[in-house]
Amino acid sequence: MSQDRSAAGVRVELVDLRRRYGEVRALDGLTLEIRPSELVALLGPSGCGKTTALRALAGLERLDGGQILIGGRDVTDVPANRRDMGMVFQAYSLFPHMTARENVAFGLRLRKVGSTERLRVADRYLDLVGLADRAARYPHQLSGGQQQRVALARALAIGPRVLLLDEPLSALDAKVRSQLRDEIRRIQLEVGTTTLFVTHDQDEALAMADRVAVMHAGRLEQVAAPTELYERPRTARVAEFVGLTNRLRGEARDGAATVLGISVPLLEGSVREGPVTVLVRPEAVELAPDPGGAARVVAASFLGSIGRVRVRLSDDTFLLAQVSSADVARFGHGDPVRVSLRPVPALATEA
Repeated sequence: MSQDRSAAGVRVELVDLRRRYGEVRALDGLTLEIRPSELVALLGPSGCGKTTALRALAGLERLDGGQILIGGRDVTDVPANRRDMGMVFQAYSLFPHMTARENVAFGLRLRKVGSTERLRVADRYLDLVGLADRAARYPHQLSGGQQQRVALARALAIGPRVLLLDEPLSALDAKVRSQLRDEIRRIQLEVGTTTLFVTHDQDEALAMADRVAVMHAGRLEQVAAPTELYERPRTARVAEFVGLTNRLRGEARDGAATVLGISVPLLEGSVREGPVTVLVRPEAVELAPDPGGAARVVAASFLGSIGRVRVRLSDDTFLLAQVSSADVARFGHGDPVRVSLRPVPALATEA
């Protein structure tokens, strides 16, 4: 089943896409390139334009301006049914009167593929998604996660040049969502189809994507690999949307900011001089029980593999720290603590 990813994938280019709904600019000059066989996640809050961008790529949304290229070919005005794309939506959209095998084979039937071949291909993709033993079952006999696997197999069975995933996991419970997230990534890597994944869930985006594109008001804030996006955000919106962050007062000078008496290196895009607000990740905060500490514990939460402790500083600023799960019990409500920061690079904005 495995293919060479460079051979299977195709380059996708969205160039200066514009779309308005009255006074609302759903897409405001969006430009994004997806490399062959790459999975890019469009991440952002509701109303940021990410689904409009996906629908425009699919040919389901009319553009007011811009250009869409697939494999170097301009498809801006090509109808949706001629763009050779597979789509998986939040709603599974399976035909209730068809078995899993028949659902997967449906697109092949529309393409006039012979019955023997389309059933062979359908079984091949059901096996890929781990449902070979449920090929004869109807949608109502399958769980939500299994139905979404069938929808994925159906999208892939037609051999699309591009796979589009529109919030495909948001209707599932947390455990199934996590499992299927990993499965979709495994399958995408194995098949090698260029993929655009739309989500508002930062964990999904960071876990699944080669690169994450954070959107706001129809534009891209930043496009980067998950690690870079988290560790080196270029704007406050990215820093606060991707992961938890603390906002602390500081003073910037010579490429660093002094925060809580500690010098913190500043990331590109930071305000470089004067009073600033420094965005500090909880894992960069260090706490220690200290009878003479000026900060007080507000709450401590055990979250399984990690713990989080919320403290109030002497100036009434609240601060969130990440600690090991074994250390959570060391911090009780009202306990005095000493607070320090690890000198990891951070973003500074205007105070």
